[in-house]
Amino acid sequence: MSEPHAQHPSHVQHPQHAQVPQHAQHPQPAHAQVPSRGGQPAIPAYRADPSFDAVPERARWRYRPRRAFWRGKAVRATAVTLVLALCALVILALVREQTGTAGFLVGLGLALLPVPLLLAAFRWLDRVEPGPWKNLVFAFAWGAFAAALVSLLANTFATRWIATATADPTSADTLGATVVAPVVEESAKACAVLLLFLFRRRDFTGLVDGVVVAGFTATGFAFTENILYLGSAFGEDQEIGTSGIGSYTAATFFVRVVLSPFAHPLFTVLTGIGFGIAAVTVRRRRVLRVALPVLGLLLAMGMHALWNGSTTFGPWGFFAVYGAFMLPALGLLTWLAVWTRQRELRTISGELPAYAAAGWLSPDEPPALSSMRARGLARGYAARAFGPAAARAVGEYEAFATSLAFLRHRARRGAADRDFTAREQELLHHMWRRKDVAGPALTYAARATGRVWTPPPHRDYAGYNPYRS
Repeated sequence: MSEPHAQHPSHVQHPQHAQVPQHAQHPQPAHAQVPSRGGQPAIPAYRADPSFDAVPERARWRYRPRRAFWRGKAVRATAVTLVLALCALVILALVREQTGTAGFLVGLGLALLPVPLLLAAFRWLDRVEPGPWKNLVFAFAWGAFAAALVSLLANTFATRWIATATADPTSADTLGATVVAPVVEESAKACAVLLLFLFRRRDFTGLVDGVVVAGFTATGFAFTENILYLGSAFGEDQEIGTSGIGSYTAATFFVRVVLSPFAHPLFTVLTGIGFGIAAVTVRRRRVLRVALPVLGLLLAMGMHALWNGSTTFGPWGFFAVYGAFMLPALGLLTWLAVWTRQRELRTISGELPAYAAAGWLSPDEPPALSSMRARGLARGYAARAFGPAAARAVGEYEAFATSLAFLRHRARRGAADRDFTAREQELLHHMWRRKDVAGPALTYAARATGRVWTPPPHRDYAGYNPYRS
C-alpha cells in the first residue's frame, strides 16, 4: 500500500538537460501553505527548493513505511502466492479428474478465448488511474483458483446433502443451481474484492476500482468454470460419438463463450460497485460503508440466481431472461462505468488547478492531464525527444498527478485518510522530481490538443485558487 497506483521505480533516469536538482535530497524548513476554503486542508506553496517535511526521510525516494517482519511485503507476497498456487494445483486436478485429460485440454483452449477481451475491457476502464498489475493478477488468480475451488467443493457438498435429505436428486440439482451456487460463488468471489479493499486501500479509491477488481476476479472464476463445463461436454461427445455444430461442446461453447461471457463479471461487478461507493463514503458514516458492499453482494446473488434459474423455465425462459434482463443490465452497468471514468477526468480538471495556482504545475498541465489523448501525446513527445526513460517519467508523473487529484477530492468530501499530509507531500515530491521532463511534454500536448488553459475573466492567474475564499 505504500506506492501509488502505477509501479514507480525508486529512481528515474532523466535526460541530461532535465536532471533532478541535487539539493532536493536535503530537507529544508517547512514551506508555507496556500490557504484553503471551508476548513479543507491547505495547498502547500511551491518553492524552487521544497522541503517535503511531512514525508519521512526513509520514504523520501521510495515510500516504505516501517512494518513488523510478518507484515512485510515479501512475506505476505510469498504466503499469498503459495496459497493461490496450492489452490491452483487442487482445482485443476479436480477439473481434470472430472473431464479427463483430453477434455481438460479442449476446455482449457476454448475457455481461454474470451479472457483477453474481458480483461482488456476492464483495463480500459482503469486507464485514468491504473491500478497495480499485482492487484489485478491477484484478483484473477483468486477467482480462477481459490474461489473456484471453494465453490466446487461447497456446491458439491451442499447438493449431495440436499439430495440425501430429500431423496430427490433432480430437485437437489435445481435447488443447488438456483440457491446454493449463487450464494457460495458470489461470496467466494467477493472475498478478493474485500481483501484488496482492506489491504490495498490506497489503490481502491472509487467505483471504477471496484468494477475492475470485481471484473478481473469474475473473469478468472468464469475461466476455470468454463474449463469444467466445456471439458465435460467434450467428454460426453466422445462417449456418444457426436461432433460438429450439433455436439454438446458446440452448444456449451455458444452459450457460455459466445452468448454470455460477461455473465459472471456482470454479477460480481455489483459487489465491486458496493465496495467502490463505500471507498468514497465519509468515514464517519460507518453503517453505510458496511451496508453498501453487503447490498452489492446481495444484488449479485439475486442476479446470479435469476440467471441460473432461467433454465428451469426451458429454452424460452432462458432467452427471455437474457433479452429482457441480462442485456439491459449489461448496458446500464457499462454506461455507469464509462460515465464514472469520465467523471474521474472531470475530477482531475477540477482539483489540479489549485496546485497549479500554488506553483506545482504549469497552467496548461491540468487540462492536459484531464485528457487521455493529451496524456498519450505527452508520453509520445517525451519518447521522441528524449527517449524511453523520459516517456516513463512522464507516465509516472501523470499517475502521481491523478492520485493527487483524487486524494484532494476525497479530502474535500471528508473521506481523507489520517496520513493525508504525508501522502500529499509524497505525491508532490515524486511529481517535482519529474517536473523538468513532464512539464514541457504536457504543455506541448495541451497545445496540440487545444486544451490550453484560459485565465478566468478579470482575474490574475497568479492569485487564482479555487480553495481560497
